[in-house]
Order: sequence, then C-alpha cells, then structure tokens
Amino acid sequence: MIIDLTDTTASEIASALLRARRNAGSPAMGMVGTIVVVVDEASHHDAMKAANEAGREHPSRVLVAILRPGRGPSGLDAEVRVGEGIPGEAVLLRLHGELAKVPESVVTPLLLPDSPVVVWWPGGGPRIPAEDPIGRLGRRRVTDAAATRRASVDYTVRAEGYAPGDTDFAWTRLTPWRALMAAALDQYPTTVTGAEVAAAKGNPSADLMAAWLQSRLKVPVEQRTSRGPGVTAVRLFTPTGPIALTRPDGSVATFSVPGQPDRPVALKRRTTAELLSEELRRLDPDDVYAKALAALVERDALPAEAKKVGETARRSSAAKATAAGKKVAGSKSPSAKKAATDSQRSALKKTAAKKSAAKKSAAPKTVAKKSAAAKSVAKKTGAKKAAAKR
Repeated sequence: MIIDLTDTTASEIASALLRARRNAGSPAMGMVGTIVVVVDEASHHDAMKAANEAGREHPSRVLVAILRPGRGPSGLDAEVRVGEGIPGEAVLLRLHGELAKVPESVVTPLLLPDSPVVVWWPGGGPRIPAEDPIGRLGRRRVTDAAATRRASVDYTVRAEGYAPGDTDFAWTRLTPWRALMAAALDQYPTTVTGAEVAAAKGNPSADLMAAWLQSRLKVPVEQRTSRGPGVTAVRLFTPTGPIALTRPDGSVATFSVPGQPDRPVALKRRTTAELLSEELRRLDPDDVYAKALAALVERDALPAEAKKVGETARRSSAAKATAAGKKVAGSKSPSAKKAATDSQRSALKKTAAKKSAAKKSAAPKTVAKKSAAAKSVAKKTGAKKAAAKR
C-alpha cells in the first residue's frame, strides 16, 4: 500500500502508518528498530532499496529524509509504504525551506518507541556525526568515507570527535580481510617484520587497514597503488616467507602461507545492503574502529620513511618463500615414500607370478612334442625292419 501525503505533518504520517497496518491486517508492529537515512534526491532510490533489503534480516521502520533547504516556504511531503514487498514500513520524507534545517522535529515523532535507532548517511556524512541533529537520535551512526572527496580530512576530524556508536562503511568493508589475516597468524604464529597494503588510489579502506596493521603489529606498513577494484592485496612479511591475501578481480582471493599450498577464498565485494546488515547485527560501540581512527591520525603524522618496508626484509621474505616452495615440491612425505615402495614390491611380485605361470604352461607342450617325435622314430624303425625281413 502506498499513501501520498502533501503539505502534511508528522502526526498525520503516524496516523497514515496506523491505518495502513490495519488495512493490511497486521495492526501490531513486528519491527525491531528504526533506520533513518539522510540522503539527497539523486540517490534516495538506491538508499531506500538497500535499507529495505537489510530489513529482510532486521525488520525495521525506514525513514528516508531528503533535505531541501532554501528560501522557499516550509513544507513537508511524505510517501508512506506498507507491504509492497518490504518486510517493515518505509516513509519517504521531503523537507522544504526552514523545516529542512530542523529535520529532527519531523523524524523524532516517527521513531519506534523503546527500540534502537540507526542513522545512515549514504553520501558521506557530517564532519562529526555525534553532533549532527539527527545523529544525536541514533545509537549507531553510519557514514561512508568512500563517498567523500576528502576522506583523509574527514577521518582526522572524526577521530577527534569520535563518540561511541560511530562507524563507517570503509571500516565495515574490511571485516573479512581482518578476519582472514588474524586467522593466518593464529594458525601460523611467527614474527612479522613488515606489511604491505595494495589498493586503488584514494581508497579509504586501505588507509584504515594500514593503520590497523601498524597499530597491532608495531611494524612499518607500506601502501601501494593498484588498479583495483578496492583493496587488492595485503601481505605480511615474515622470516619464513610472506603471508599474503590477494584479490585482483574483486571476487575470488588467493590465501598464501609459507610452506603450504595456495588456497582460493571467496572474497566478493559486498553490496551496500550487506554492509548495512552487518552494522545492524551489533549496536554496541566499535572500540576497534575507534583505535584504528586514532592510529590513522598518528600514522599521518609519521615521516614517509616510517611507512616503508625495508628491501632487506622484503627480499629475505621472498627468498624464503621460494626456497620453501622448492623444498615442498622436491620432497615426499613418509606416507608417499611408503606408498611408492609398496607399489614397487607389488609390481615385482606380479612379474614373478607371470614368469612362473609361463614356465608351467610351457612344460606340458615340451613333453607332448618329445612323445610325438619318439613315436615317429619308432614307426620308421619298425618299417625298416619289416622291409629287411622281406
């Protein structure tokens, strides 16, 4: 059901939502929270679609606010959607004139009572999300540094004004990368002498990844530019060879550990709806993100030489990896050696059995040939004696 309201108020929108639920036969609200999306007119369709898809996992009331400040008269237009293939409720709000400067006055009455509020800015977000009028309403405030042109400046300001509940999609995109690299060091504990992050130019996720690695491993982390898409490789240099996770095509990655064969890993670039769903699963403060922000500010203040991996460590790691590969290729495990020996013994036994069978089958033929020759000689001798008597 779609209800269009022109020059309306927040109370009329709430009444329209109640009527729509009753007409749909479900007056009770089976929603777990409210998602407030602050977006512009050009991208509101994609933002609403992503929020509704995320709502399939977390049924929520989605409030999409389009702010149109200007000198014109104040006004509020709304579009209410209940059903229509969406798991919860969706309200599209267009705020005009002076009303666009105080959007919280419209959004607050429409929030679900006693439930968490998540505020999302698909277009980048304010400089300090916790100080934004709508941001103050949210328990979780989600921004996207990849949608801004000056991501580094935004991160510096956000690190200074960080508040519990702040997060960014640039950090969310790194969740599988961080999990795989942490698991690699758990399975293969070793000393890391340096690290490298390769990504497309200006990728904010690469900045956060480098800052996180440098703060946790206490080693220099070098950033390199690649063709993308997104982050394409993360390498940890160790005395026994590099631990590498490379994804050149944005879909399937290769996981490499010294002394072991390479393994393919499904590491597809996730959609906006999947990123938002991940943020809705946990609404507690992301302390690791806060530390990564602080480390990013410290890393920006370091000289360029402190952000580079020494050639000695890089060459040593590469040489060890090559030697380990040759050793694995040229050596056989005890089980493989035993299998080869057993195979050789079996072949020898089969050959001996064939020779014995051939001898046994040839012996009767030889005896038969000898008896036939003896009979022929006896006949000839008898014939000669008979002729002599005659």
